[in-house]
Amino acid sequence: MKTAVLGPADLALASVLVLASAGLSLALGLGLARTFAVAGLRTMLQLTLVGFVLRWIFAAASPWVVLAAAAVMMTAATAEIAARQERPLRGLWRHGLGGATMASATVLAVGFGYLTQLRPAVWYDPRVLVPLVGIVLGSVMSAVSVGLNGLGLAVTRERAAIEARLALGATRFEALGGPMRGAIRAGLIPILNQMSAAGLVTLPGLMTGQILAGADPQGAADVQIVTLFLLAGAGALGTVAAVYGAAWRLTDARHRLRLDRLAPPRP
Repeated sequence: MKTAVLGPADLALASVLVLASAGLSLALGLGLARTFAVAGLRTMLQLTLVGFVLRWIFAAASPWVVLAAAAVMMTAATAEIAARQERPLRGLWRHGLGGATMASATVLAVGFGYLTQLRPAVWYDPRVLVPLVGIVLGSVMSAVSVGLNGLGLAVTRERAAIEARLALGATRFEALGGPMRGAIRAGLIPILNQMSAAGLVTLPGLMTGQILAGADPQGAADVQIVTLFLLAGAGALGTVAAVYGAAWRLTDARHRLRLDRLAPPRP
């Protein structure tokens, strides 16, 4: 089976669906027409640019180039986590906590996959490392951002109850236990849904890409299973670490709630 080669006309034809969605938004007054247009344009420009960059990275096959690409991806993901918070932590914590937990979870999951199931000929093989880091990073980024956002909103909403528990002698993690569990659950729902629906409701992107490229469907399924398990592990590690780190930051050594360490709500 030959891989499909799409040209500008094919991309333009597919964009009709995005334009139709924008038109539907206008007709229904949803206020999403501009968002659809901008998102579609960003998708086309970003992925086209990434395609050219990946060509160069694959041709170079240098460990330094591959590590630099991974660092750029992690930096961009860190900025995305911070941007998605309605009540982010103040100062360097805004980027530092989400970025550190996300990067650590990604490195651990990718390293585990490398040492066990994947085992490429060279560890810096760009055709393995770059896509794998991108897949894991995107999943952990979403989980961490949802978890941190959920905790920030929950402690603000439940401030009186949390302070009452602290006044009765509860420790910081006991008093914030409910909001923390809720935030962690919310962060992990997307990957759990993805695992539950895989194969039954949808064919995941990695498996679909391999099948379209001519790979054996069973082999593609095995690779997708391993990838989903890596995503689950990385998402759980990153979300738990981020939420516990935020809860620690939002209290002090005397077990007092410190909402002054949260930035004010966005207008």
